[in-house]
Order: sequence, then structure tokens, then C-alpha cells
Amino acid sequence: MSQEMTVATPETAPPPVRSSARVRWRIVGLVATVFVALAGVRFITGQPMLTDIGTIQTTLAFAVPIGLAGLGGLWAERSGIINIGLEGMMILGTWCSAYFAWSLDSPWAGLVAGIVGGMLGGLLHAVATVTFAVDHIVSGVAINILALGAMRYLSILFYDGIPGAGAAQSPPLPTFPRVGLPFVADLLKPARDTGWFLISDLASLIAGLTTNMSVVTLLAILLVPGSYWVLFKTKFGLRLRSCGENPDAAESLGVPVYTYKYIAVTVSGGFAGMGGVFLAMVASSIYQEGQTGGRGYIGLAAMIFGNWRPGGLAMGASLFGYADALQVRGGGAAVHALLLLIAAALVAVAVWQWQRGARRTSIVAAVGAVVLLVWYLLTDTLPGELVTYSPHIATLLVLALAAQRLRAPAAIGRQWRRS
Repeated sequence: MSQEMTVATPETAPPPVRSSARVRWRIVGLVATVFVALAGVRFITGQPMLTDIGTIQTTLAFAVPIGLAGLGGLWAERSGIINIGLEGMMILGTWCSAYFAWSLDSPWAGLVAGIVGGMLGGLLHAVATVTFAVDHIVSGVAINILALGAMRYLSILFYDGIPGAGAAQSPPLPTFPRVGLPFVADLLKPARDTGWFLISDLASLIAGLTTNMSVVTLLAILLVPGSYWVLFKTKFGLRLRSCGENPDAAESLGVPVYTYKYIAVTVSGGFAGMGGVFLAMVASSIYQEGQTGGRGYIGLAAMIFGNWRPGGLAMGASLFGYADALQVRGGGAAVHALLLLIAAALVAVAVWQWQRGARRTSIVAAVGAVVLLVWYLLTDTLPGELVTYSPHIATLLVLALAAQRLRAPAAIGRQWRRS
């Protein structure tokens, strides 16, 4: 026990942070505030797709692979290893899951194979960065390029000539069972149909989270609190995080730094591989080249937005998933309604910054709020090009706004060698 406490001595520990309970309550309060604001915008604008059951389920479908990639980045970077190779590990997960699910006619074989494929990519990244001290960014980019080319070659080798398959896609795949509580949606249907402020929105949220959910989605949701418990509530997690904060101090206390880094990066690849399984076998039921669509990088953005913590990461993944879901289901009219929400948020920022004495920032936020309000009042929809890129715009805005409060692990990216 004394060893564990010594890792966090004042000389080696990061600056003091808020207590876990206070952080959790802040996250809960922020989520509740955003949901109430969305319900208000839905009520005012009459755009039911902002909070209906279909949008909630589509948000989950888009958020799960991003969240799994983000969890992979979280594990790796908490140990001090930057994992830009998440995209390539997701590609490995998509192909391996598709091939083994198809050849063995079992979705569970596909799940295991996809996770193992991602772990192999993580292991390769660990060998390069931990053992041979290769630059983390160079190794990650190399894995992304290698995975894309290798999976193309394997597709030609195994799928060429098979009906319904080819160099860029697999045959149709078996699907995972669905779980849920459909009677909940039936019970809440009268409340959803009323359209009442907050009551209808809460009913849609509960129904969306308890109806027609893939088993992989449920596992992914459970991995968020599971990762929090392992990384922040166990001795193993403390030792792993010490490798990312001060590996020299950790080594002096007998922590096998190389071993912990290997474990973290390999697990990181497994999470990314599981995200690939979701894309190939839940979101589409077929492997296709380019299926990941940059979600590994967006997962890293969600992790950074979440300040390298599972709860914040889940919020970031949900935000990016919601932006994707809204532009797919609601089109320009639904995204147009969000202008009102953003304007209200900027008003709140302006008031807050004025009270803090940041008058210039307050004025800029107020001007932005007025511009968005006028834009909303003078238009009925948004251009299709802007709607299509709204998820990417949301990613950039969120990272820009979150940049002021970020604190990465102190030794992240360091090419550490044993003393």
C-alpha cells in the first residue's frame, strides 16, 4: 500500500485536480442541462427529430465505434503512448471480424476475431514504440497505411470470385442478437405522442435506450464504467497511469513500466478492433473497404474532449454521434433548429465571461449569438453542404472550446528507456 501512495508524491504527481465525485456531478449536470435545452428547442421549433426515439437509436449507432476508438486511445495514452494507429486497428477489426464470422458462420467468432485483430495491431505498435523507441506518431501512421493495404490484399486473396464479394467487400455476414425491453416503449408511447416539453423527450430517450439494442452496443456501453473502474479504482490502474505521468518514479518503485505499456497498448488495439466489429457486423452486416471513415481519429478527438477520462469521452462520442445522426435523419431543417440552441449557449457564455471580467470574450460571444439568431429567423433550412459537414464542424468547435481545460498525462509521447 505504501508503494501505491508513494507514486502520487507531491514531487512527481500532476497538479491537484477536482475530486472524482465533483467531476461526476458536473458531468451529470452538464448532460442534464444539454438535454433540457434540446427539449426546449424541440418544443419551440416543432422539430420532433431532435429528440425522438429514432434519433436516440441512430446516435448510439454512430457513437459506439467512436467511443470504442476513444477508449482505446484512453488506455494507450494513460500509459504514455500516443496511439494514432487506432484507425488502422479498427480496419483490422473490420476485416478479421468479417472473415471469421463468414467462414465460421458465427457472429461471436467474428467478435473475438475482430478484437484479436485489433490487439495484434496494438501489439505491433507497442513493439515499435516501447521496445524500439520509434516515434509514436510515425509508428501509428505506418500502422494505418499497413492495415489499409494488407486488408485490400487479403480481400483479393480470399473474396475474389465469391458471389456478392470482391476486392473491396465481403459476403453478407451473420448478425448479433438484439436485446431490449420492448414493453417499455409500448408503455411510454402515450407520453411520447403528447409532445409535451421534457415529458415527451424523456419518454423517447428511455424508449430509445431500452429497445432493439445490439448485444455489441450493450457491451460497448458497459465498457465505459468498466474502464473507469479499472483505471481509476484499482492498483493496476494506478500503476498504469503512473507510467504515463512519471515512468522514472514508477520504475523506482518496482513497477514494470514496459509490461504495463505493452498491456495498455494491446488493450487499446482490442477496443479499436471491437469498434471495427461494430461497423462491419452491426452497422452494416458486411465488410467494405474504407468502412471506418476516419472514426479512429474522431475517437481521439472525443478522448481529448473528455480530458482523458471515460465519462468525458462518452460525452464527446455522444455529441459527435448525435451530430451525425441528426444530419442523416433530420436533414437541413433539424440541423437548422440547432442554430437556436447554439445561440442560447453563446448567450450563457457571454454572461459567464462578463461576470469573470473577460469583457472582450463576452462581447464576441454575444455578437455570435446575435448573428446565429438572425440567421435562424431569416432562414428555414441550411445548405446541404453545410449539413453534410456539420459533424466535422462540431468536432472542431468542441475541441477549440475544450482546449483551455485539457491536461494530458505528463509523460505522454515520451520515448522512455529504462534507467
